[in-house]
Amino acid sequence: MKVPVKVGGRELTLSNLDKVLYPDFGFTKAEIIDYYSRIAPVLLPHLRGRPLTVKRYPNGVGSQFFFEKNAPDHIPGWVRRARLPVSGSTKNRESIDFAILDDLPSLVYYANLAALELHVPQWRVDEEGKALPPDTLVFDLDPGPPATIVECCQVALILRELLSGEGLTARPKTSGNKGMQLYADWDCREEPSAYAKRLAQLLAKEHPAQIVSVMTRKVRPGKVFIDWSQNNPAKTTVAPYSLRARERPTVSTPLMWEEVEGCERAEDLVFEAQDVLARVEKHGDLFSRA
Repeated sequence: MKVPVKVGGRELTLSNLDKVLYPDFGFTKAEIIDYYSRIAPVLLPHLRGRPLTVKRYPNGVGSQFFFEKNAPDHIPGWVRRARLPVSGSTKNRESIDFAILDDLPSLVYYANLAALELHVPQWRVDEEGKALPPDTLVFDLDPGPPATIVECCQVALILRELLSGEGLTARPKTSGNKGMQLYADWDCREEPSAYAKRLAQLLAKEHPAQIVSVMTRKVRPGKVFIDWSQNNPAKTTVAPYSLRARERPTVSTPLMWEEVEGCERAEDLVFEAQDVLARVEKHGDLFSRA
């Protein structure tokens, strides 16, 4: 069944609204579109100007999915796009037409495509679609079992102190999966990946029982891997407030530092779509730069 709607002055056609995309929780496509529509005021500022990569799950989580960087041919002309050079394309393309979600109609359009996860780089494009220097630094904290987000929080506090000494203010969020990320506004003092790598290596040396800075699986059990490589311009990180394609409709959720400091159980920092809407109503955008 197709349903014509008007969103922000744009005509859209929504489809399969009763299709269950999170089968264990009965969470439907209509509920996904509703979540993204309601979270848009705090989500869109973190998407604007950033080339989009999505993970689409047309038959729901647990079924086959695909990454999509190139904007599909059927995308409406009013969705902003930027043609950008790419390296190492699996389809041997020299450039990709990325969608950029600057407004609510564009966000709803992608939600209707079952684009559950929204991933963006640490840089934006200008009005002409030209890539700008990175404006954000990110550290992805990935726990090696049996470590959990509890251990990530401990490492986040260590990293926050180091970044503060560097004149950078860290903002924490959950990944919506098993780990978390720290972001900081970036002033381009040097190449961000090299800078993040150096800090990760320093902490791994100072806290070898807790932290590793290399991806090698055999050294990671029980420790937290500080993934500095997310600052590579070709890489993306899940956006704040994006859903994740887990069994539950969890969300990559901005946190208060008090929550990081007080985390005692992994479940303390698991938030689903309705939880996040309630948090935003109470606290506003915890990930804003203000």
